[in-house]
Amino acid sequence: MSHELKLLRLLQLASPNLPVGGFTYSQGLEWAVETGWVKGADGFRAWQRQQLHDSLGYLDWPLLARLYRACQDQDAEAFAYWSRFLLANRETAELRLEERQRGMALARLLDGWQLCQAPAWRASLELSQLGGMAWLGAHWEIPLRDLALGYGFAWLEGAVMAGVKLVPFGQQAAQTLLHDLSEALPAVLETALALPDDQLGGSLPLLAIASARHETQYTRLFRS
Repeated sequence: MSHELKLLRLLQLASPNLPVGGFTYSQGLEWAVETGWVKGADGFRAWQRQQLHDSLGYLDWPLLARLYRACQDQDAEAFAYWSRFLLANRETAELRLEERQRGMALARLLDGWQLCQAPAWRASLELSQLGGMAWLGAHWEIPLRDLALGYGFAWLEGAVMAGVKLVPFGQQAAQTLLHDLSEALPAVLETALALPDDQLGGSLPLLAIASARHETQYTRLFRS
């Protein structure tokens, strides 16, 4: 596959139009705004920066790397282990359900392309979107760092778009937030890819509380 086509495949995976339902999730932000923990663009910036360092840097990206290498090595057992590890680190029922729903949606897309349907892999793919991203990245030979940055930017863009609706702030502020927060991605990625297994796992108590409270929030725009 040519470099240009790999880039196009990466842009497809990072697109908000990827049919995994990303636009329907706020990952606790909806409750955080209602209860006053997040106020204005500056409050959102602080909320999201913490998640960027702790969740993306110590959980999602390191696990993406392990899932990617398991795909390269054709190691379905390791792929299953790290997929379950990711799900176990989602701290609320709502976040675990979101992870599974994203994973199943991406697995259905793979089914449509008749990719990765072997029983040893298929059940694990349904556990998380991250698994499907890793499998496609390895299948299309997208370099790991590029895949990780694409995933990170898509995650950040989804959060900012939720902020536009919830905080709220305008499109100019949204683009400024994307510009400012994305500057931290390369340095966080360097740390994430160097982490040993015994340092994996992120824990953000306020995020977990916000997600748990969102399950019973009186009115909601988002599924999580």
